Amino acid sequence: MLIRAGTYRGDVAVWTQKSLTLRGIGGRPVLLAAGQAAEDKAIWVIRDGQVRIDSIELRGARMAAGHGADIRFERGCLTVRDCVFEDMELSIRDSIFRHAACGGPRPAHLLYVGRIARFTLEGSRFEKGHGGHLVKSRARVNDVRYNFIADGAEGEASYELEFPEGGDARVVGNLIAQSATTDNPAIVSYGAENGRWPVNRLQMSHNTLINDGTHPAQFVRVWFERLPDDTRVTTRNNLLAGPGSFVEAMPGDHQGNTRLPAATPLPDSGWAGPQLAPVPSAADSGLAPEAEFRFPAGTRPRAGRPRWLPGAVQTPPEP
Repeated sequence: MLIRAGTYRGDVAVWTQKSLTLRGIGGRPVLLAAGQAAEDKAIWVIRDGQVRIDSIELRGARMAAGHGADIRFERGCLTVRDCVFEDMELSIRDSIFRHAACGGPRPAHLLYVGRIARFTLEGSRFEKGHGGHLVKSRARVNDVRYNFIADGAEGEASYELEFPEGGDARVVGNLIAQSATTDNPAIVSYGAENGRWPVNRLQMSHNTLINDGTHPAQFVRVWFERLPDDTRVTTRNNLLAGPGSFVEAMPGDHQGNTRLPAATPLPDSGWAGPQLAPVPSAADSGLAPEAEFRFPAGTRPRAGRPRWLPGAVQTPPEP
């Protein structure tokens, strides 16, 4: 199906064809949600089929239930080429991403989020990457909470978590682990390409960061040389396991971060040892964890504590 260039307001649809190509001609046609949503899900809902979308621009998905998307792909095989997704919000919760594709012309990321308004990731698990990153986001605002982002023994991912264009990124209560077979020493990367967005701020609290290899890692790599001068970095009560550097030479506000002794055993779910870390200050609104990751995917709520354990796990071990 060919769609002429132009602006189409509220023209939402559910596509049920088993084989379909949607292509813009004469320039990219612009699909504006304008307050409308097919099945209260998205501008376009792809039901089940072999679908290709080429040279289309979709903007402004907003749904009352909070799960709106420009495209809702439910089943089948979707190929997207030369498209623009703008001013949209993506929320992923309680999901599993694993076994990245091998053998393609370019490394495959398990999850790649484009230049959208907001990206929320919660209670989800990522494992067994291959060449690409486990999670990569170019969104203006990123809220990454209570996930298990761990490549595993068979994984060969590059970064575990990347924000290549900066933005406002809050990373709270995640277990993030790099495999011994990675070819990239950085685990979390911020601003590797530039600082595209008006606010560039990285906040990390109560994450467990693990280097499973024997070579030193960069637990967090912030590319200050490619970011605006007003870029801010805040870290609170993160737990570090394995060799590598964290914030030793990094400008910013860093408090309560703890290194796990090399001889200390580390359960799969993280660490809940006896050492207590400071409570995040009142200025760090939203940095205290309110939940934990729960296998195989999902979260369990955690009440506030007078003092916090470092890392992603706040449940003390059984006596």
